[in-house]
Amino acid sequence: MHPEAHWLNALPTDRLLAEMSLWSAELGHLVDEIERVDALTDIYHIDVADGHFSPALLFFPDLVAICRKSTKKPLHVHLMVSDAILQDQIKQFADAGADLISIHAENSKIEECLSLIEDLGLISGIVLQLHTPVAAVAPYLDRISVLTLLGTRIGIKGQGLDEQAGPRLREAKSLIAAKAANKRILLAADGGIREHTVPGLRRAGAETIVMGSLAFNADHFEKRMVWVRAQPEEA
Repeated sequence: MHPEAHWLNALPTDRLLAEMSLWSAELGHLVDEIERVDALTDIYHIDVADGHFSPALLFFPDLVAICRKSTKKPLHVHLMVSDAILQDQIKQFADAGADLISIHAENSKIEECLSLIEDLGLISGIVLQLHTPVAAVAPYLDRISVLTLLGTRIGIKGQGLDEQAGPRLREAKSLIAAKAANKRILLAADGGIREHTVPGLRRAGAETIVMGSLAFNADHFEKRMVWVRAQPEEA
């Protein structure tokens, strides 16, 4: 199963999007977890970490293939891997069923990797760690469709949102508006997504938030999603 062609441009523009992080799902019942949240999910976010670039060890291609069989919603694979294996990982996760692959601005050979993602027929994105200036993405805005800003340190769950997350989103929003006026580039907030942080991230310009425990551990999932979708943009 795959989403329809041009799925990114078909995503709603009048509300905050929900990008579900499968890192927070109960992995022993992954298919059931996808079924539970699928109707109210806009995108699935799949973190891939190699234990080097990121301290975690996370998703591998076979798990992504299971996800692909379980949903028509877009699969966003976020590669947190070292340069030595990055291009091979792009190929493997493309084969496994990814629709969108994001690499890090801190990786080298960004142009080559973006070209590879495009050649494989996928949408590409870039992720920025907290220490990387937002302006670093400017040369690549004509090549990507999703820009993700991390609001916490890479690869560690449960951290509080960094105080620079909001200002960085505002800077990125302005940069996108100036550099990509005729192209949709989704601005995503990832990390530190809590009930008390979501309103500020939305007002700062986030169009999609990467939801982990906020979604999967919600006492009333449907009510939580009504609340997320109702978050207002900055006037």
